[in-house]
Amino acid sequence: MTLSRRSILAGGLAALTAPAVRAQGAPVPVRIGVIPILAAAPVYVAEREGWLKAAGLNPTITTFESGPNMIQALASGTLDVYVAGVAPLGVARSRGIDVKVVAATAIEENVFLAGPKLARFFEPNVPKAEAFKRYRAATGSPARLATQPLGSVPNTTLQHWLWQVVKADKADVTLVPMGIDATQQAIAAGAVEGGVMREPAVTIVMRRDPSMKLLALGGEMFPSQPGTVVAMTQAFLQRHPEHSQALVSAAVRAVALLRDAPDRVAPQLEASLGRGLVDAATLRAALTSPASKFVADPRVIVEATAAMQRYQVSIGGLEKEVPLDGLFDTRLFERATAR
Repeated sequence: MTLSRRSILAGGLAALTAPAVRAQGAPVPVRIGVIPILAAAPVYVAEREGWLKAAGLNPTITTFESGPNMIQALASGTLDVYVAGVAPLGVARSRGIDVKVVAATAIEENVFLAGPKLARFFEPNVPKAEAFKRYRAATGSPARLATQPLGSVPNTTLQHWLWQVVKADKADVTLVPMGIDATQQAIAAGAVEGGVMREPAVTIVMRRDPSMKLLALGGEMFPSQPGTVVAMTQAFLQRHPEHSQALVSAAVRAVALLRDAPDRVAPQLEASLGRGLVDAATLRAALTSPASKFVADPRVIVEATAAMQRYQVSIGGLEKEVPLDGLFDTRLFERATAR
């Protein structure tokens, strides 16, 4: 039987990219940092399916509030693998932290959600900048928009959308940086007028309050918006090359499973990512929402990452541009998909 490369990439990875290493001797500890969003699901799926254990890995997964917070853990040497937005990794490299992006998990995941007080100003045929202006005129104060700290992908994406796409007046908007959980809670509770969200929070909030309005998908906010990636420290890659390959192969396999079999993985995510607070049905809906785009190939975000980095410099989220030649290492992904 002969399979084309296109057919393999489209759906066959779940069957074809088995871990390259089988457990032999003592398992290799791997410390993985994640932000608890749907784009981090490949890590949880790989663990729940037993692929990491079968590859001789003993993972410890720690959750963080934002990518910049995770950079501090990378700098201190307490993480081997980073699963979060790509933008803070430019900051990491500028600080001398040798880390490589080895796979992607999702793109265009950050979307803009408006609460009911703000959403009513976004009427058909009314430019979005005008809607923000009308909100300030009516309420006497700028719209408060929640996002993660400066330097993060959500913050960069929101600023790009506001100033470059919408061309909003900065007097009409106030950005409120906070952690990811706090952002979700603030938007849901109406403590802010809107902000950046990712799945599964988008599905959860909109189901609880149908007056919430999804105003912009990720591609509109930042074209080909680079999202969550899997990155490894150079030290781990050098010490454990075969196990590094196995981890990437498992992540690629998990991305394919998330796209092709949401009914199968939703119960797994309920037990891990849902943390007992989000049921499988909600996670199933989030997996297939327009805000979810699972992509494993890191090559598709290289140009967009460079564009995002340039924009980060312009808004002060990054001191200077760093060469991307050393940030991406696509060889492990290419080997995983060549099976």
